[in-house]
Amino acid sequence: MNEIPILIVILLSLYAAVGILDQISIQWGFYTPLFAAVVTGILLGNVKVGLEVGATLMLMTLGVATYGGASVPDYLSGAIMGTAYAIITGQGAEYGIALAIPIGLLLTQCDILGRMSNSFFLRRAEKCLEKEDYKGIETCNLLSIIPWALSRFIPVFLGLFFGEAVVSAINAWIPAWFMAGLKAASQLLPAMGIAILMRYLPFKKYFPYFILGFALLAYGSSIFTVLFVALIGLALAGIHYMNHQNKRVAVAAGSVTPDEEEVEIDE
Repeated sequence: MNEIPILIVILLSLYAAVGILDQISIQWGFYTPLFAAVVTGILLGNVKVGLEVGATLMLMTLGVATYGGASVPDYLSGAIMGTAYAIITGQGAEYGIALAIPIGLLLTQCDILGRMSNSFFLRRAEKCLEKEDYKGIETCNLLSIIPWALSRFIPVFLGLFFGEAVVSAINAWIPAWFMAGLKAASQLLPAMGIAILMRYLPFKKYFPYFILGFALLAYGSSIFTVLFVALIGLALAGIHYMNHQNKRVAVAAGSVTPDEEEVEIDE
């Protein structure tokens, strides 16, 4: 198994640190498992594995958020290390996904430590507020990124730096039946993520489009690609939108009575 160059280890560790800061601030998308896995794949020379690992983990995170400040599995770091291990071992995306899941669950503790450490700067900011020291509040706000960044940088750096030893230890420690269970979970969780997403979409109203897309990919996967089906969906959405706009214009012109206009009811 090949070692990961130290420069790439540092870059990926910095990416994990920037990713968590993006998650709690701007949310450009760098914190998502898909971005993290693809960047890892690019740096390690295997984008295909990065896409496979990242897309699967992305489906697992649908509908999952830190509601009320709760900690969730750290799939950002899991995607980086899972993709890296999958590439350097040559065992494919399934192996990386199976490792990324327990890694993400384990690193939830690092998220908790980051939050606890960050409370130190919160207390300092409260004291600055009592003194009306607004410059001090800004400084505390900037310094508070340190615990967040280190909560991802340190575990990712250690995991990648000692990559061969870590992977060997994991392989020796995890029983075969447990790894098989993780692989099974990695195949089931994307379906759960899609189900959660569908729960919040107007599925009942537009279910024919869903059936059409499913049928094209399920029975025509040897002919149609995901991009092809996505473009068909975009075209159908455009047709639906134009028909809806034409009805509005017709109502405004008086050629269609208001009773004939399509009425949308939110359930």
